[in-house]
Amino acid sequence: MPNVTVIGAQWGDEGKGKIVDWLSERADVVVRFQGGHNAGHTLVVGDQVYKLSLLPSGIVRGTLSIIGNGVVFDPWHFAGEVEKLRGQGVSISPENLQIAEQCPLILPLHRDLDALREDAMGAGKIGTTRRGIGPAYEDKAGRRALRVCDLAHLDSAGPQLDRLLAHHNALRAGFGIGPVDREALLAELAAVAPAVLPYVRPVWQTLQAARERRQRILFEGAQGVLLDVDHGTYPFVTSSNVVAGQAAAGSGMGPSATGYVLGIVKAYTTRVGSGPFPTEQDNDIGERLGLRGHEFGTVTGRKRRCGWFDAVLVRQAIAVSGVAGMALTKLDVLDGFETLHICTGYRLDGAEIDHLPAHAADQARVEPIYESFEGWSESTAGARRWADLPAQAIKYIRRIEELTRCPVALVSTSPQRDDTILVRDPFLD
Repeated sequence: MPNVTVIGAQWGDEGKGKIVDWLSERADVVVRFQGGHNAGHTLVVGDQVYKLSLLPSGIVRGTLSIIGNGVVFDPWHFAGEVEKLRGQGVSISPENLQIAEQCPLILPLHRDLDALREDAMGAGKIGTTRRGIGPAYEDKAGRRALRVCDLAHLDSAGPQLDRLLAHHNALRAGFGIGPVDREALLAELAAVAPAVLPYVRPVWQTLQAARERRQRILFEGAQGVLLDVDHGTYPFVTSSNVVAGQAAAGSGMGPSATGYVLGIVKAYTTRVGSGPFPTEQDNDIGERLGLRGHEFGTVTGRKRRCGWFDAVLVRQAIAVSGVAGMALTKLDVLDGFETLHICTGYRLDGAEIDHLPAHAADQARVEPIYESFEGWSESTAGARRWADLPAQAIKYIRRIEELTRCPVALVSTSPQRDDTILVRDPFLD
């Protein structure tokens, strides 16, 4: 059976949680492969709303859910998120949730450093979630991180902890704050370890066994390709690779296992935090999109910046991530717009270009070239069949396919789980 990798093909917040939840009904395993609890996936099932940050979206359905080695792991947040979901009636146990032994830990010192840096940057701040994601990835690359497996060996973690604290205490001194309390940190880790260790496994073995049984594996990405540390709008990016290729490294499976790549694409464009945004509408149109789309960050509560659909950026994201099909979300937000606009190219210093340049200064100067598109007055909200969509909405979808050079596989018409139109099944394509 083919596997499916789900990624965001814009700046995140495209609706990956709902799509992964919808697909996980037919999956045997769901695995997160990058990011941390800076992700925000909202699932709406009837009258119940589930907000996930660290746990894979499959957990709500009871599908075996795995936090892969590419994820940076905050054990205290994990314990809190598990408790909250259990309070909503979700069954969570080592039978349906596993954590990779190699996940780097996010510690309080990482959150401290994240906030200190952001506050010191002033107008140049990146716009992080201040949850310690970037500093934790830095320590992983610097080979000084504590990992999930260390929670079972805290009595012998001293040398590695000393390496970590030598680095962070020097940084803290530079910011004018005191060193980390080593013994207090060890005590906190010892206290939280029992909430984590029952779930810890060599998950690469679990995934390999699932593959040998020809089970369906769903790889769940966080953030979006335009926030990828290599391919995004650097430096206004996240600290991990978001592209589909990371699914292999971040789960412990080879590239041949990642299967069909489904890119989640919002019918317009949003981003949170700082950085370039060529089609941003800082006006009544942007306000209308934001209000109708309830565009506030799941994790931070920050208001999202809103703008027209940017086919240039989506085409670029599709190319660098090998997307085979799109899931188009929030189509219903565009209901009632008399005229829509789609960005088909850019002008930079008077010349037309067909991609977003790499340099931040050039990215900030590009001017969008728009194509006007007649809107539709009928409602698409809750549509579950292609035939239920207005003719002009179908034309809009077809034009997006043409401009991005990628077919639409799914269309989401509301946050509700079942308000989804299946055009082509990623598990069978």
